Amino acid sequence: MAQSSSPISGVAERYAGSLFELASQANSVAKVEADLTSFEAMLAGSADLTRLINSPVFSSEDQAKAIGAIADKAGITGLTGNFLRVVAKNRRLFAVPGMIKAFRQIAAEHRGEAAADVTSAHELTAAQQTELKAALKGVAGKDVTISVTVDPSLLGGLVVKMGSRQIDTSLKTKLNSLKLALKEVG
Repeated sequence: MAQSSSPISGVAERYAGSLFELASQANSVAKVEADLTSFEAMLAGSADLTRLINSPVFSSEDQAKAIGAIADKAGITGLTGNFLRVVAKNRRLFAVPGMIKAFRQIAAEHRGEAAADVTSAHELTAAQQTELKAALKGVAGKDVTISVTVDPSLLGGLVVKMGSRQIDTSLKTKLNSLKLALKEVG
């Protein structure tokens, strides 16, 4: 794995690596990945849950109880539920989004796939996602799993991050480049 200077990514990679080892031994990598995706969706949809994982005000016991209750209610049990409880008890909930991303990367590498983060101005249809995967497969030389986020401020186009590469075809970037070019001329 690539080394990063960020302490959060180091913590996230270590925890994700440990979770992947346990999931691999239990033949439940797909289940854990699905549970993490479910938790990530809950996190994206709840400002209160985001505050819970990011705030140092809550004690580790309170965080562990809350995460346990949330996981149970959402049906996130077994390895993933226990993992989230351990992360809460160790006061590492702030790194959960990074852990989920790192777990996905490790799982994709294990399957022989490349992972790409895609940001688009609007929701991509299934056909558009399939076409994008095919185009990225041509670049990467192997199957690509994509994680799509929507950012309306892009106005149009896509920003694709795959490994150390970034391809930015967003209208926002093109307009900013044109604005700079016009300032240089005038």
